[in-house]
Amino acid sequence: MRISSLQVFNIADKNMARINSEVIRTQEQMSTGKRVLLPSDDPVAATKIMQITQELEVRTQYGKNIDIAQNALSLEETAVSSVNSLIQRTQELAVKAANTATLSVNDYKVIAAEVDEQLKELLNMVNTKNANGDFIFGGYKTGDMPFVGDANSGFRYQGDEGQQYIKIANNTQVAATDSGKRAFVDVASETNTISTYASATNRSSPAATINIGQVIDQQVFDDFYPADMVITFNADDAVSPARKNFTVTERGSDRVLLANQIFSSGDEIIIEGVAVRVSGSPASGSAVVPAQFDFGAQATPVLPATIAAPGETFTVRAGGRVETFNLQGTFNTTTDIAAILNDAPSGNAAKLSNLGVEVTSQGLTQVHGIELEVGHASLTVAGMLGITDPVAGVVTNNGEPGQSGDRFFIDSSEKQDVLTTLARFSEAMKRYDGSQTSHDQLSEAVAGTLANLDNAQTSVLNVTASIGARLNTLENTRSLHIDNDLVSREVLSNIRDLDYAEASTRLSQQTLILQATQQSFIRVSQLTLFARL
Repeated sequence: MRISSLQVFNIADKNMARINSEVIRTQEQMSTGKRVLLPSDDPVAATKIMQITQELEVRTQYGKNIDIAQNALSLEETAVSSVNSLIQRTQELAVKAANTATLSVNDYKVIAAEVDEQLKELLNMVNTKNANGDFIFGGYKTGDMPFVGDANSGFRYQGDEGQQYIKIANNTQVAATDSGKRAFVDVASETNTISTYASATNRSSPAATINIGQVIDQQVFDDFYPADMVITFNADDAVSPARKNFTVTERGSDRVLLANQIFSSGDEIIIEGVAVRVSGSPASGSAVVPAQFDFGAQATPVLPATIAAPGETFTVRAGGRVETFNLQGTFNTTTDIAAILNDAPSGNAAKLSNLGVEVTSQGLTQVHGIELEVGHASLTVAGMLGITDPVAGVVTNNGEPGQSGDRFFIDSSEKQDVLTTLARFSEAMKRYDGSQTSHDQLSEAVAGTLANLDNAQTSVLNVTASIGARLNTLENTRSLHIDNDLVSREVLSNIRDLDYAEASTRLSQQTLILQATQQSFIRVSQLTLFARL
């Protein structure tokens, strides 16, 4: 077979290029320290390398998450520890205040002043922010201050009950925050107590306020518990002479507990063993203007002697309610109409009650000021009522529903937040005037304060224990990640890393082959037919 010089050159070029490529690849392996540079080098090993690398990256992120959670919980632990220390100091003051036999009115004022300062400090603690400016006890509402208010207007928790979780392992999440409601609000009260707040729909400006209040007669309040109360400001003309006044009702049943009481800002309101103060100028209500339909509103009534046939009816609509009334009997005056409408056996009286309507010989009155629509009457009844159009009837326009004034709520509760406990302790000492009554009330308040502080401390310690458990979980998970990383990196090294001894030997061999190939090609390329002559 004849081989041309061009074929010789091509074969040599391909062989040297292949061998040179192997040398370069081995050199790259040695420079990077990696055996597998491309997936084509070892597809199975490349897949395993990618899987282990991804696991390492995920665990690296989990490590960062653990750092974030640890920082958040450490800050929270510091905050609740400070709260616990403050509670302990307040307990010392409460024990001191129990010595009613030796302390004077001024002594109690001094203690109350210290408690007031502690209350301000506590309010700052429960509104702690992290480095990002988020409130750590607000639940999911980290941008809004969770605890607002003061000792005069009471305290309100504006956060929610959410906990922010951080994923620290494939199947593990840890709560990095605690709700302020759980830690400081949902604290069991030693005795039945109250919470006070103003209605969000109040119209006074500046807003009138209600203080945190006190249970001054536990037995009376226990008899009333668990009902709630509402203080509603009436129309000024509900009393004579007209002035600002209020009514206290039982919430839900609307049973009147105090009616049309003259109001003076800051005066104590005592009801069902509870004492509260409303300050400011609450908006007064407006009186109801009843809607009135007069018999003969459009025409003089035509009264037949007797109605005996069935179907002599008319309808009355008040708001969304409609009732159909039947007239049957002898009618000589409008008084007879009123009598049959007030008749219980006929069912008309119950229908009037359902509509909130009263009837007299003059006509129909909707006592709540809701407009009346009287119509859809038979011709006979339309004549009796003085309606010119039996179908369209008459629609009143003289009614005006009353509008309640500002409202304040006194809710019964079996819980008392720690802020309110301090505020009520201070208020009880400020109320002390040396009399036997105030002495008894203060003794009862101090005993309740000590018990409630114990409950608050228990709640705080429970949160502290929970934080400690979560910090332990973070540390254990971090250690587990470190151990797993060591194993993964060892496996990765076995699969991916280069054996330098083997690579050095291979490189020497490949270099030798390349050199030999080059030398052989030089000699072969110089051979010709003429060289053999």
